[in-house]
Amino acid sequence: MTSDLGFTCSCCGDHHAELPMSYSTMAPDVWDPRFESDPDSMLSSDQCVIRGRHFFIRGLIEIPVIGSQDVFSWGVWVSLSKENFARALEVWNTEGREAERPYFGWLSTELALYSEGTTDLKTNAHTRPVGKRPFIELEPTDHPLAVEQRTGITQDRVREIAMAVLHPV
Repeated sequence: MTSDLGFTCSCCGDHHAELPMSYSTMAPDVWDPRFESDPDSMLSSDQCVIRGRHFFIRGLIEIPVIGSQDVFSWGVWVSLSKENFARALEVWNTEGREAERPYFGWLSTELALYSEGTTDLKTNAHTRPVGKRPFIELEPTDHPLAVEQRTGITQDRVREIAMAVLHPV
């Protein structure tokens, strides 16, 4: 929860009643609606399989908001190996699953707000208690998204993201 519940948008001039602290995508970037009729493909709110060869889970890249207790998050998809995906499914509803080792994966969501592409950044997906999406940890590189995850962002950056998402170019 944020202490500044609203903001005046510099793009449209309107006052938005709430400053969103998270955004999410519905599917990995490589998902195509035509896959819905493929018996070897599936898309749920948390898992995706494409043609029985590509495996994804949905998780959260969490970014601390500097000077507050708030956390901004991107809901993203990460590709996993077949073995790691099978293991993640095996323990999906198991109490204590947060003790699992992280699963290596590749970020499979393009976040257009970043000048450098985000698809295929190296990640580790950390399983959390049942009912909570995995925490997606980016490899500590100099990519702007990875830097933000490590160092945090300001409330002004959260507003900047909101304006860009609400008013895409």
